[in-house]
Amino acid sequence: MTSEATATHCVVCLSAVEPYMEAYCGVCGELYHLNSRADLPGEDCGQVWINEEHLGLEFACNSCLNPTPEAPASGSLDDILDLAEAAAVASLDETALARYAELGHIKHRRTGSGVLLFVRADVVAFAATH
Repeated sequence: MTSEATATHCVVCLSAVEPYMEAYCGVCGELYHLNSRADLPGEDCGQVWINEEHLGLEFACNSCLNPTPEAPASGSLDDILDLAEAAAVASLDETALARYAELGHIKHRRTGSGVLLFVRADVVAFAATH
């Protein structure tokens, strides 16, 4: 069984992407140009940097790094809430919301350091039914 890349064009400039120029955006997951070779020419359509907290590389295309006002990035950071913010939106105390999350009544994620994170739309939907 062979796996073939479905996307061969850059999401930013729509040009074909050579194998040495391939990078995938950590935000939208799309293919973009990122020259990984100093000895070959090529324009970058995004960036890569070291995440100091996780000590890993992070990739992002220019479309996600600099969204246009007409097309805001979906899932912006304003839509991600910590436990205190989510509890305020749901009009619950933090302990009750944490318990609902532990029981699986509301979608959430727990970071490596144990912080509960929620998507605003999920909290609003949960609050409407409880």
